[in-house]
This record gives sequence, C-alpha cells and structure tokens, in this order.
Amino acid sequence: MVAGSETFRGALSDVRAFCAVVDHGTVTQAAEILGETKGSISRRVSRLERELGVTLLARTPRAVSPTVEGLAFHAKAQESLALLDGALETARDARTLPRGHLRVTTSIDFGIEVMPDLVASFRVRYPQVTIDLLITDTRLDLAANRIDLALRLGSGEGQDGGYRAPVLAHLMIGLYAAPAYLSARGAPATLDDLAGHDLILSRERLGAAPVRLSDGQGREGHITARPAVRATDYATVLRLTRAGAGIGHIPSLVAAQALRDGALVPVLPDWASRGGVLRAVSLAGRELPARVRLFRDHVRLGLAAMREAA
Repeated sequence: MVAGSETFRGALSDVRAFCAVVDHGTVTQAAEILGETKGSISRRVSRLERELGVTLLARTPRAVSPTVEGLAFHAKAQESLALLDGALETARDARTLPRGHLRVTTSIDFGIEVMPDLVASFRVRYPQVTIDLLITDTRLDLAANRIDLALRLGSGEGQDGGYRAPVLAHLMIGLYAAPAYLSARGAPATLDDLAGHDLILSRERLGAAPVRLSDGQGREGHITARPAVRATDYATVLRLTRAGAGIGHIPSLVAAQALRDGALVPVLPDWASRGGVLRAVSLAGRELPARVRLFRDHVRLGLAAMREAA
C-alpha cells in the first residue's frame, strides 16, 4: 500500500498527455491523438512537472524530448496506465458480460428445495459465472457479507430506501400428502375433514393456530387443528410429508419438485393460503452487474415455469 505522503495527487489526464507526447514525439501529434489543442497538452505537462517537482521534457523551439527523469517516469506510468485501462475495461464489461463471481443468499426452505435446479440451469447457460450460495434463515447484511442478491420470502411490504427489492413471485401455500398416507387414511373431501387427519405445519403455526385458506373464488375458510408434527422450516415439513407423516401445509414452489416426481399429491387443491412474496433484494444506488441481473431474471422465469408445471 502506498503511503499517503507518496500518493500521486495529479490528474491522470495529465499523465496521459505526457505519455502521448513521448510516444508520438511531438506536442502536435499528441494533441491530435487526444483531441485537444497544443496549448492544452503543454499546460497538462507543465502541471504534471509542478506536481512531481521534476522536469520531464526538455523543450527547444523546434522539438521536445524526455529527460532522464521523464524516461523513467514514462516507463512506469505506461505500465500503470495499462493496468488501469484493464481494470476499467473489466468494470465496464461487468455491466454487459455475464462473468465473475456471484454471492446469493436465501432461506433454508427455498435454498434446499428450489435453488439447486435454478443454479444448475444458470451455470449451464453462463459457465463463466461462479456462485456462492449462502442458505440461512438469518437475514445477512448485504454490504457486510459482500452479497450481490438476497432472495427473501416475506410479506408484500417493500424494503427501505437502501435496497431495491422487485417481486419475483407471489407465493401460495397448499396442502399436500404422500400417496401412501392418503391410501391408508383416505383423502379429505372438505376442510372439516382435515380435523381427522395428521397435520404437519411449520414453526409459524404454533399450537392450535388457525390456518386460513381461500379458494380463489371469494370463499374463505380455515382449519384449527393442533399439528401432529411441527418443524422449524418448510423444507423439513416437505420431507415429513413425503415420508407419510401427514398432510403438509407447504409453499407450492417448495413442493413443486415432489409433485413432478409423484412423491406428493395435492389435497383439497382448490384451497390454499397466501404466502407473501419472494423478493430479489440488492443494494440500491448502483447499476447491477450483468451476472446479478441475469441471475435474477433467470430465477423469475424459472419460478414462472415451475408454477405452470405444478
């Protein structure tokens, strides 16, 4: 790290002007290349010399040539400018080219049951993007943890002004059971029939709390039942339901793969609970790099496809 007293405080445009004079041999040619006047180039070089406290160019009425100090500075400056130009190109490419490293966080439910297929299909399409997937129910601070995108399940309320949080999907929570469970216990025909079944709920439904449902046609209903099994997350509710422990109350997106596999079937499919929304949360105030923007859109399209297939 360069000490503060040694840090160059001049303008990079002045350094470029000096290097152009050395590279092309005259102030006139340097001015043409940079699109400036001869006077502007001369003033830039003079300002740079004052900043450095050395003479970089030996001037005569007919020509200019670099001094010994000028040649030494030119060699290092050209190298530094090339590195800087490469860094600038990399930063600009990040806005348009999908490559680099992506850090994503999401909940245990969504991360275990939904994200693997989405991450795999994204990597097939964009192999130059590597991904860190942080699966936790803890709401990690995006800046402190260098997180590009947080896929968060919650209510329909927006985030504060420090974040952008577009909605990716509206969630519904349905009732599902393993075919073996329904074969042994029978399939309920009405909401009231659920009282005679083993219910599997997430930790959000403690005790005999009512589970509210609607049928999409204006009818509302609820079931009040003490669950046979409670779990800390929907991913565990899903596994318990697949194992035949009862009828699970599970977000449709979390249950989608098990439905496709035939491991679960819908119970009272006309009835479901509203489960809030899934938001793609990122830091506000900057343009999203291509890798983040494309991954967010890939998740949105992938979830839409899952809902249609369910």
